[in-house]
Amino acid sequence: MAAPITSLDPHEDSNSPNNATSRHIWDSLINRGGSAENKPQLAESWEVVDDTHWRFHLREGVTFHDGSAFDADDVVASLIRARDKESQAFASYTRNISEVIAEDPLTVVVETAVPDPMILNSLSRIRIISSDYAEADVAEFENGPAAVGTGPFKLVSYTPGDRVELERNEDYFDGASEWSKVTLRLVPDNGGRLASLLAGDLDLIENLPAEGVARVESSNGMKVIRGQSTRLVYLGMDVSRDESPFVTAKDGSALGSNPLKDARVRKALLMAMNREAIVDRVMQKNGTVADQYVAEGFFGHSDEVEHVAYDPEGAKALLAEAGYPDGFALTIHGPSGRYVNDSEVVQAAGQMLTRIGIDTKVEVLPWSVYSNNYSNGEYSLFLGSWGVNTGEVSNPALAVVAGRDADKGTGRYNGGGIDVPEINDLLDQATASLDEAEREPLLQEVSKLTFEDTWLLPMHYENVVMGARTGIEFKPRGDKYTLAYEVKSAE
Repeated sequence: MAAPITSLDPHEDSNSPNNATSRHIWDSLINRGGSAENKPQLAESWEVVDDTHWRFHLREGVTFHDGSAFDADDVVASLIRARDKESQAFASYTRNISEVIAEDPLTVVVETAVPDPMILNSLSRIRIISSDYAEADVAEFENGPAAVGTGPFKLVSYTPGDRVELERNEDYFDGASEWSKVTLRLVPDNGGRLASLLAGDLDLIENLPAEGVARVESSNGMKVIRGQSTRLVYLGMDVSRDESPFVTAKDGSALGSNPLKDARVRKALLMAMNREAIVDRVMQKNGTVADQYVAEGFFGHSDEVEHVAYDPEGAKALLAEAGYPDGFALTIHGPSGRYVNDSEVVQAAGQMLTRIGIDTKVEVLPWSVYSNNYSNGEYSLFLGSWGVNTGEVSNPALAVVAGRDADKGTGRYNGGGIDVPEINDLLDQATASLDEAEREPLLQEVSKLTFEDTWLLPMHYENVVMGARTGIEFKPRGDKYTLAYEVKSAE
């Protein structure tokens, strides 16, 4: 794995490494497939009762790893725990769940506060734990006692920052995995991950570094696996504070204003980005330049969002028009080892900003430190990303652009403090309608407003590039989850 997990509690922190890891141990009501399709899992079937009630018929005969039977009480406990957990990490998925009712041991009704067209996707994110551990704290999941699921693997041990050891669940309802033992190694260092693959210590690695592609392709017994993802990488900005903590005058003194609140400055930053060069050179073509949340053909893509071309002279003119003819100074923050070539992307962005007169420092931090800081709004300019696993706009917009509202479950990862009433209203409407024809123009307008006013600076969509030994097969998923039970022996 190219990024470490931050918790083994499946409801504590929502990010791709955590959610992919938890999926080995726990199941959900709905199984989200690699192409973002909804498939039965612990729920064999479901139906819409009315606009705000969904009935789920549970799979019979499923047991937890400790031998206890799975039933409706476990579903009720899990959905309520995820909804009410203090971290609110899954708020964007649980925000509309008002009540969960066990009609009988194998039937659950989920009541939503408003009509929720994304409820199946949301429920695919929530892992079902044993109700015996509904009150368990994070440590009980980290150390093992509560890490009891119905999933394809059982937890053997977890060493934070190093590895997760798993063994096959022989009684898995969907058939036992091909692999009797699996080790998920957490290796954020690109060079270390590549070296371990080439040495035969690893069978499959995420985020094959660009400089390693040729080495893998020319090595006996090794191959490159490629695929497409829906992960958007962007630069976020502090647009809420009147003075931002990492923006100053060039001499280090207080600037007396926050230039990032000015749309002209934000557009100048985007015009300063030679995104084609970043994709070509920094990403080694393992990405595609992005202009909005989702690419053409996906639900909510707006044809009215124009591509902002690389134009450093135009960027300087916009800065002057906004009252900063001599620029200013700022620090751009980013993670190391979380996204493909993330630290290199941040370095390149810093150099490009310096060329338009913004004295830019770059600070790169380990993901374990960076993740909470950026989502909690501690930085002025920062690298962010969102895997658009639903293939539509409401999923990223609710998390990273909607105004932060704990009661509504919006804006949990809105690190820039964006709060645009029109965007919020459009999202409220789009997420309360079950009519696709009504929802799509609303989400297209969300895309248009977000990127016309450059509330986010879109950089690129990541491609999936993995390294593997030739003895195994794996089809990359759009969500970039690497799931051991989807790895097969090559025929």
